[in-house]
Amino acid sequence: MTDLRIEPVSDDRELEQWRHVHNVIVPPAAMSLDDARARRDRYRLENAYLGDVLVGCSTVRPPAGEEGVATVIARVLPEFRRRGFGTALYENGLARARVLGAAGVETCVLAVNEDGLRFAERHGFVETDRYVLDGETDEWVDLRLEPEPGAGH
Repeated sequence: MTDLRIEPVSDDRELEQWRHVHNVIVPPAAMSLDDARARRDRYRLENAYLGDVLVGCSTVRPPAGEEGVATVIARVLPEFRRRGFGTALYENGLARARVLGAAGVETCVLAVNEDGLRFAERHGFVETDRYVLDGETDEWVDLRLEPEPGAGH
């Protein structure tokens, strides 16, 4: 995994790559390039590459609300899973959220994405909500990172 690079999305070519991974992983929330541009303006978007091959992407939404909760989402293309890339993306996103002052961290996973749910749970997230958006049929799961035992808050 020494060849893994995680790079911020800085132009439309990289944004199109980010969008590709996003749309493969969460087809019910597939977005256009304009939708992705709006996300890039609000959030930190990054791509992960093994050498020059795109393997995944991440989104970090800055802390919000009274609790200062950030959202960290790591996505890895199915053919590259179980090699540590998701963990690298997640840890990088978590570090970014902490730099931004996050007091708490959440993530969101499409309920049918069993790999994503298991990944989140293995990394200390616990389910806080399940819901279906108005007019939709797909179920989403919100999860919150539980503080490590002994961690002061």
